Amino acid sequence: MSWENPSKESLKKILEDAKTIAVVGLSNNEEKTAYQISKIMQAQGYRIIPVNPTVDEVLGEKAYPTLEAVPDEIDIINVFRRPEYLPEVAADAAKTNCRVFWAQQGIVNEEAYHYLKERDFTVIMDLCIKVVHAVLVK
Repeated sequence: MSWENPSKESLKKILEDAKTIAVVGLSNNEEKTAYQISKIMQAQGYRIIPVNPTVDEVLGEKAYPTLEAVPDEIDIINVFRRPEYLPEVAADAAKTNCRVFWAQQGIVNEEAYHYLKERDFTVIMDLCIKVVHAVLVK
């Protein structure tokens, strides 16, 4: 079985209910897509938690080396890593209380999808969180 994204209604509810987004792969490089999208989502009122072992702080928020190291509650795990790294990120995600895993546009990994679905995650892949927010959340 291949992967499938949730309905538009489900995506809208996820974004409306969420307050905190952990962004895996977020660096302090303002040229990178992860930075630009995270900055926009922060401006929309979300708390952004950077997850990247190579930085201390991004967008005024303390960075953590792994998802498991984040001490705060996470509502959405937003991933900006290449598809081959998704199984590793999924395993880290499974160690958290968060159950929403969002891989950015262009990022799909069926192994990670099935691993997460078996652990009761809502899994979104190949969609830009900023675009979905702009379209569905008024």
